[in-house]
Amino acid sequence: MAEQKGNQTPNTPDVSETELREMKVDELRQEAKDAGVGATSGMRKDELVDAVAQARSGEGETAGSDDGGTGDVGPGPDGGKIRKGPEMSDSLKYSQEVTSPDDEPEREGRSLVTTSHEVIKAWAEERDATPATVEGTEHGDHLGVLRFDFGGDDANLRHVSWDEWFNTFDVRRLNFIYQEQRSDGRQSNFFQFDNPEREDA
Repeated sequence: MAEQKGNQTPNTPDVSETELREMKVDELRQEAKDAGVGATSGMRKDELVDAVAQARSGEGETAGSDDGGTGDVGPGPDGGKIRKGPEMSDSLKYSQEVTSPDDEPEREGRSLVTTSHEVIKAWAEERDATPATVEGTEHGDHLGVLRFDFGGDDANLRHVSWDEWFNTFDVRRLNFIYQEQRSDGRQSNFFQFDNPEREDA
């Protein structure tokens, strides 16, 4: 398949991705590191291009600013807004967008979606959930499948920092689909990820 020219990364109109694609991987990796992007050593070239494009456009508030999970986190590079693409799922289309911890579900049991770091972190902390990845799914030192540990005894989960978790979440351009409450009003731990640009999220 021929490589697409021009800018393929949303929300980066002033960045020349053609120029970025012509750079060497080592150069991209160094620029990503200088911009505060974490876990760059395991990123593929297309992921590095996306990360550098976001950083150059001024949208690069990646997890490097999240203080290792000990301080306040911001909304993230997309301001909490849904990431859109050709493979948007029906779940994404019919979920209520949440961009701030102040946003309330329209009703109990409502499916919600966000990219906001502060919304996701607050949701997890309310459930004593720890950011994690599934052991054995890593690519080099790049995190594999993202999960939360709700305090069970799943030996396949490895705890990671909020920095690593959010960096991977943003580089993969995922959406976080979740519930606050079930339809009967009880707290819900339901969540899933949606990648609107690939079917294999």
